[in-house]
Amino acid sequence: MHTIPADIPVDLLRKYRQQLQDELQHVLSYWTGHTLDNDNGGFYGSINWNDTPDPAAPRGIVLYSRICWTFSAAHSMTGADQYLQMATRAYEYIRANFLDAGFGGVYWSVDQNGQMLDGKKQLYGQAFCIYAMAEYFKATRNDDALQLAKDLFALIEKHGFEEEQNGYIEARSREWGLAADLRLSDKDENEKRSANTHLHIVEAYATLFSVWPDEMLKARIRNLLDIFRKRIISRDSDHLLLFFNDQWEPRSSLVSFGHDIEAAWLLPLCAEAIDDPSYIRLYQLITIPVTKAAMEGLDRSDGGLWYEYDVMNDQWIFEKHWWPQAEAMIGFFYAWQLSGGKGYLEQSIKSWEFVKSYLRDGEKEWFWGIQKDYSVIQKEKAGFWKCPYHNGRACMELITRISSLITE
Repeated sequence: MHTIPADIPVDLLRKYRQQLQDELQHVLSYWTGHTLDNDNGGFYGSINWNDTPDPAAPRGIVLYSRICWTFSAAHSMTGADQYLQMATRAYEYIRANFLDAGFGGVYWSVDQNGQMLDGKKQLYGQAFCIYAMAEYFKATRNDDALQLAKDLFALIEKHGFEEEQNGYIEARSREWGLAADLRLSDKDENEKRSANTHLHIVEAYATLFSVWPDEMLKARIRNLLDIFRKRIISRDSDHLLLFFNDQWEPRSSLVSFGHDIEAAWLLPLCAEAIDDPSYIRLYQLITIPVTKAAMEGLDRSDGGLWYEYDVMNDQWIFEKHWWPQAEAMIGFFYAWQLSGGKGYLEQSIKSWEFVKSYLRDGEKEWFWGIQKDYSVIQKEKAGFWKCPYHNGRACMELITRISSLITE
């Protein structure tokens, strides 16, 4: 349910789409060609910026779920058998190594031999596994994948949702008890709730709803959309508030421009998934203010999006990571679809031009990011957090959106 802007620049969009189709192939080819661990099975846990794999690196459920999701979606889009093989490789590794037969759910990480490393039940990880299983079911009609997604949904609702506070906790122990460390990563606050986890739970639930239109699931999506409107999107600044305590009191002054622009298009998509006109209208109204808030992080000199800003300390993180640029490509395009404002389409393309200029490593996977002086951040090109999901999804989402606007 998208607005069709007047005066569609057909030639520009056709060129944009062709470049995205080429880029999708380059990114996916990198993963099929560089990441398979043929000694230990599955995929390497880490590959550095020089394309050197680390066979001993831990393997995370987020990496494996995102590989499964990306290649399932790519197979559904293109019909390419090699993409289905990659999705199935990730799916089978998850089933063989990440499932917790004793307590249910999926582990946070395993070692290179597929043995449990961290059994903590991070809700973010459970959600990404739902996202992957639902997308894999779309591609394959594999009933076991759908059943796993349903089981994980039930576990999140049983152990992760706190009805009195109306919110989802960050993590549980392996046994689904209290977890001392709730953080997704070392950089995060050790708080009970986060925008990030709620965003990816609603994303996962919306994808699951597309293959399993269950009424309780629909109600949970509605509730999550209400949580974002009432708790997470700041009424003062239109930025996402990132971390909260048990009573939903904000516990961080950080602004994450990538999460702002991701939410600006993803939350309306979740409303569309349940086909609820009132929520669609509501989130279409919310999109432009949140998009404008994200634009506060733009570097007008090159079109890139800065990483974070600490409001309390007036401190910028002058880095440009790969994933906010990918989300900016979609988010600004959606704002153009919604409003017809040509500046948004121009910024979507500028975000892509920034990627081409500074983040692409030839016809391979994108670098993690760049510093303020444009030097490459020497972090993983593939790994625990660096997956084909953000850039692969950006390509596929934009290809689909452009194809809905132009006929050939």
